[in-house]
Amino acid sequence: MTNAIILSAGQGRRLSPLTDARPKCLVVVGGRTILEWQLHALAAAGVRAATVVTGFGAAAVEAALRTFAVDIRVETLFNPFFSVSDNTGSCWLARDLATEDSLLLNGDTLFDADVPRRLLREAGEGVSVTVDVKDRYDADDMKVRFSGDRLSAIGKRLTGPVDGESIGMLRFRGAGGARFRAALAEALADPARLSTWYLSIIDDMARTENGVGVVRLRGERWCEVDFPADIPVAEATVAGFGPARAADAARRARA
Repeated sequence: MTNAIILSAGQGRRLSPLTDARPKCLVVVGGRTILEWQLHALAAAGVRAATVVTGFGAAAVEAALRTFAVDIRVETLFNPFFSVSDNTGSCWLARDLATEDSLLLNGDTLFDADVPRRLLREAGEGVSVTVDVKDRYDADDMKVRFSGDRLSAIGKRLTGPVDGESIGMLRFRGAGGARFRAALAEALADPARLSTWYLSIIDDMARTENGVGVVRLRGERWCEVDFPADIPVAEATVAGFGPARAADAARRARA
């Protein structure tokens, strides 16, 4: 059974004032919080269990989860170091959940159910990164280079040619979870790595013999929510999400 790890420990200060008193994952877009949209999409894709890594506003996330009507089992894992580490620290705390069949995703990405469906369908053995291609990339994009279905490099500060961007969703299959856990342990032997994004570790792994795979999106709807100016774009994006609203209608019909 596929499980999902959702990294939602951060406050999301760049979204201030929306996040002054609530964590980023509880920002409302299109009538739902970001986290609820994610859980609906994962459930619609067939994922049956998720762990939300919390930090800032953890009690509010726990309370919100009790109100969500989602067809997925959800647990939480508190990261007490959220204010002094980046999401690599959350990955370390959740490392045992990176199993032979698991997803790892950022808590600020909105996506239609077709996104995890494609990743579950097309990811090969090992570690796979979901990427999308667009006409231009800005400084905040997590840029990638890849050749065929193999990742060459990933990072916001990539220079030279760029082939796409990571949407912040990974798949571990087979030995992929164990490889990621080992790479985490090796990286965190250097305490400075706690202040880096976990995708810097995926960049390390891409340069090893086993490498990292790429699953490319083909028009599926998704977006990141980083700044207040992103909210109108996010509203338009979720308006096109079919499965979650269909699930709501079906649930109301059964009630």
